[in-house]
Amino acid sequence: MNYFIYRRSFHCCRDRHILTTAFRLGTDMCKEIKTKVLRLSSTNANGPSLCRQGLTDVDDDNDDKILSWTKKCLKEGHVVALPTDTIYGLACLAQNSEAIRKIYDIKGRNQQKPLAICVGQIQDVYNYCNVLVQKSLLHDLLPGPVTLVFERSDVLNTDLNPFTSLVGVRIPQHDFMRRLCQMCGEPLALTSANISSHTSTVAVHEFQELWPNLAVVVDGGPVGGQSRLGSTVVDLSVRGKYRIIRQGCALTSTIDVLEHKHGLLQNSGR
Repeated sequence: MNYFIYRRSFHCCRDRHILTTAFRLGTDMCKEIKTKVLRLSSTNANGPSLCRQGLTDVDDDNDDKILSWTKKCLKEGHVVALPTDTIYGLACLAQNSEAIRKIYDIKGRNQQKPLAICVGQIQDVYNYCNVLVQKSLLHDLLPGPVTLVFERSDVLNTDLNPFTSLVGVRIPQHDFMRRLCQMCGEPLALTSANISSHTSTVAVHEFQELWPNLAVVVDGGPVGGQSRLGSTVVDLSVRGKYRIIRQGCALTSTIDVLEHKHGLLQNSGR
């Protein structure tokens, strides 16, 4: 496995946000933190190309080792950073309440702002959401740079977004992410890899100030074609209607599928 260890002492840290986060997460965070930064063997995990980024001694099963290690860290309740098809994200297990608290603290995120969930395949959407649209619509939009919002099912952790009955679900067009979700066998809670209200990130060095709080940073190279818009978020919780919550990077194509192919009407209310 090709990685390096990122070390940083909070006693020397000048970043106010990171110091505040260390205080929130407990005294263990004041010790020297070791973060594994793991480079995928492909700079673009969406396709079959195995561009080596100039790295040496990268085994053919390198990505499988990274998957296994990342899964282990998630199962132990850690927060990790991952590449998606749009921007870099922070993730933890959605069913782990303590890990959810950590992800909010690391970002300095408002507790009233929801986290999306990420699953590995379309069938998983039905486990955690009450889906009111045809399955063919899901197949037209997923995997892809879209977050679909539905009423949540009772299976989902009640500590995840307890202020709303809705939940956004993603299946990124990114092989590593989908395989990771399938290996975990449960949804990931997912949010952007940045300090809250800061610019979204498309390369790992752009959120380096967060590394000390993360067990793993998976470096998949530049993502999202350098666009920082994130996924298009659409509410499908009302039968026969849709509402755009965030325009994101796939607005036009998403509306085309919703209106012209499936006949949904725009819901301007709610």
